[in-house]
Amino acid sequence: MTNYMDKSQQPILGNDVDPKTPQAGQWRASLWKFLLFSALGIALFIIPFQWEGKVTILLGVLTDTLQAALGGFVVYITMAIVTISCVGALAVKVFKPNLLEESLIKNLFDVDWFWLTTRLLGMVFVWMIYLQVGPEFIINRNTGGVIFEDLIPILIPLFFFAILSLPFLTDFGLMEFLGTLASKIFVKLFKLPGRSAVDAMSSWFGAASIGLLVTMQQYDKSFYSQREAAIIATTFSVTSIAFTYVVAKTIGVDNNFVYFYLAIALTGFIAAIIMPRIPPLSMKPDTYHSGKSMLDEGIPAGYTTYQWAVNRAVTRAHSMPSLGYVFKRSVGNLFDIYFGLIPVIFAIGTIGLGLAEYTPVFNWLATPLVPLLEWLQIPEAAKAAPAMIMGFADMYLPALVGKSIESEMTRFIVGAVSITQIIYMSEVGALILKSNIKLNILELFIIFIIRTLISLLVITSVAHLLY
Repeated sequence: MTNYMDKSQQPILGNDVDPKTPQAGQWRASLWKFLLFSALGIALFIIPFQWEGKVTILLGVLTDTLQAALGGFVVYITMAIVTISCVGALAVKVFKPNLLEESLIKNLFDVDWFWLTTRLLGMVFVWMIYLQVGPEFIINRNTGGVIFEDLIPILIPLFFFAILSLPFLTDFGLMEFLGTLASKIFVKLFKLPGRSAVDAMSSWFGAASIGLLVTMQQYDKSFYSQREAAIIATTFSVTSIAFTYVVAKTIGVDNNFVYFYLAIALTGFIAAIIMPRIPPLSMKPDTYHSGKSMLDEGIPAGYTTYQWAVNRAVTRAHSMPSLGYVFKRSVGNLFDIYFGLIPVIFAIGTIGLGLAEYTPVFNWLATPLVPLLEWLQIPEAAKAAPAMIMGFADMYLPALVGKSIESEMTRFIVGAVSITQIIYMSEVGALILKSNIKLNILELFIIFIIRTLISLLVITSVAHLLY
């Protein structure tokens, strides 16, 4: 890239195309700013490596370390977050204080009645689970206990590091650089901007919630339209390699993990081509959160794709404010996620797990699926169908239920389908509903069913070849 730091290379610097492009010494400084901070973002979110016998990313190591350091104290942090979230929202709703439009208090606690009710439910549930008082539907280890003891202790440290370090991935030029390079491929295959490649990578190698946080942020900044954000959130928010292995091990097919993962990758690719072209995603409007698009992935005449990718990345890095301002904004986003999402996960996730554990709802919903599984020659179809539908409540439920199935081929299919369904209400679904992307729970369920059908056809074909 040294030729891009040469002052004589003025056409590449883009003087005649973008007046915001830095010049001379500023160009050199902005180039290093882009390279160093983006490299840090890639190291944190994307590069996988072996750590203590598992494939993970640096963000995962930091999360595990903080989780271990917090230990049992995370219980009290959780209860404080959920309680403050509800009490603060109630106080704002009742007393109606005169808050500045952009104040942190208004952003955190000024919510409509639906989200206030959800926060109230979340607070009631968390205290019931902690005190072990109330119906088993809520407080049982397999319902509210899963959220309180298994999921939230991971999400609190994960969100802490993810939100604070997310700007390195999204705001210092990496999105512009990779987006420009991948724009033609992503537009043709997935009907998406090239910068969504970063969302896909951060999900695939990091975690579904990380990719979704990137998508939400980019939509709020009007880099994605509502249609594009909806597609990315429901198509590329795939769970990480590490969690995929956990599912494979739980359901007893880790001996075939390579084929398991390849089947998931193939299914994800096929679904990503199909889903944007059919309802409900194809019917979402190309409107932007701010009213107009902030994205331009066109390449001016006289530039190669690579030259323009570097130009846009350096320009973006140059336009970023101080690290202090970025950190302050990220802290606000962190509190927004904690107070806005954690109570929602408790409310929606606990109810979903309760329905799975104590009612025949998922058996009823799975009834039409049984003939399809039998037609696909999947053994123990009657046991497999409910396990697959349970994935809408929580991604880990199919593995927990499916591990009792005797047929290894069926367990392989159930486990792989649970990963490629993507939409599960205990985390991803709750995060989407909390966002500004405007997907309702009915649309999420329809997307879940369509992805399940696509996944079944592809993964079953692979399973029949393997078994």
